[in-house]
Amino acid sequence: MESAPEVSVWRTHLPNSSFKGDGVRVFLSGRDYPYRQDSQALHTISGLYEVERQARDMNDEDRWRIRLEMAVPIIKTLHDWMLAQRDLVPNGSATARALDYSLKRWVALTRYLDDGAVPIDNNQVENQIRPWALGRSNWLFAGSLRSGKRAAAIMSLIQSARMNGHDPYAYLKDVLTRLPTQRASDIGQLLPHQWVPA
Repeated sequence: MESAPEVSVWRTHLPNSSFKGDGVRVFLSGRDYPYRQDSQALHTISGLYEVERQARDMNDEDRWRIRLEMAVPIIKTLHDWMLAQRDLVPNGSATARALDYSLKRWVALTRYLDDGAVPIDNNQVENQIRPWALGRSNWLFAGSLRSGKRAAAIMSLIQSARMNGHDPYAYLKDVLTRLPTQRASDIGQLLPHQWVPA
């Protein structure tokens, strides 16, 4: 069986920017000033996100075409620039590590150009799992195995409610109010994918 191709993403989160997911984390982590190459890379990558913004409401085929037309030249310019800059920055610097990281994963970083259905980054998934990742160390101390299982069940309900388009607070409030009087044979109606507010 053929394995799936490696896909990487432009990992984003640049503060003080005009759009929500911007830049590449590896260029932001070290801030090797006076080496200002990172700002040039971030500016160029923001051009890739501008293409994505223009293609947001397009179908996959049209998004693929606009990427070929507009993003591929930006990617080529960025790749050439990274190769040139790598020789100019000192080994071991944060900027050198950022360039090495990106160049080593270049094929995976540009895989999104081959398919209009593949997103440029994975911010949506990261945003969904962030609350659970942040609380992970706190949940080590749930008190007991039984408490941990209860917490896991509640977290699953909350995330399932979100995934089904419900406000978790409204969902839990309604379910907990109705639960004591709900017939056992109708308990499935309170699950997030079947729930209708009272």
